[in-house]
Amino acid sequence: MKNPKWTRDELLLVLHLYLQNPKSPPSKDSEEVKEMSETLVRLSNKLGVDTDSKFRNANGVSMKMMNFRRFDGSYDGVGLTRGGKDEQVVWDLYSDKPKELSKIVKSIRELIETNVELPPTIDEQEEEDLEEGKLRTRFHKVRERNTKTVKKKKEDFLKKNGRLYCEVCDFDFVKEYGSRGDGFIECHHTKFLSDYDEPTKTSITDLVLLCSNCHRMIHRKKPWLSIDELKDVKGVSR
Repeated sequence: MKNPKWTRDELLLVLHLYLQNPKSPPSKDSEEVKEMSETLVRLSNKLGVDTDSKFRNANGVSMKMMNFRRFDGSYDGVGLTRGGKDEQVVWDLYSDKPKELSKIVKSIRELIETNVELPPTIDEQEEEDLEEGKLRTRFHKVRERNTKTVKKKKEDFLKKNGRLYCEVCDFDFVKEYGSRGDGFIECHHTKFLSDYDEPTKTSITDLVLLCSNCHRMIHRKKPWLSIDELKDVKGVSR
């Protein structure tokens, strides 16, 4: 069984480990690397990836840290050069943002241990540029599709406004499609996991009703747009 390409989630975890002590990263025989190897296996299993005894073993983790070392200007050497292109991307994004990286890694670790069932995959376009990894993005989708919370959001919005419409462009599915559009609108969760102390906490105040087009444009690529930023893109007054 050939090990699959390293995911963004995995690279974030290993980069975080490397940055704890870049001058002297833990060796392949260390407890830190052993624990990281076990974490990577659990992460992949959470995402539905089959693993074997060689998957992301200690040697692989150690080599990946040395791949990151080739970008480290404070290291007087070259590191391991035969790595993937995503390592450069992750390094450029987070090597100088330790607090942000720590928050992302913390939420990834928390999600690995949750009992929440994640979708086996998400829209292909949405996986083009996942700076913070597949796990967090899929969990975000789970929260956006939380039936009970979405229903309550729609009920409260309908009671207050008399109809369901996109909060960015005012698109109304009933006006456009008649009875076929009755009750239909998508929900967008405005906060990501790192904004919460608890990974499963969801509030209807964090949900925004959007038409399918506006929702897709928010998720089109990272960084995701805020509601106000999307309104600016569309030229809609706030």
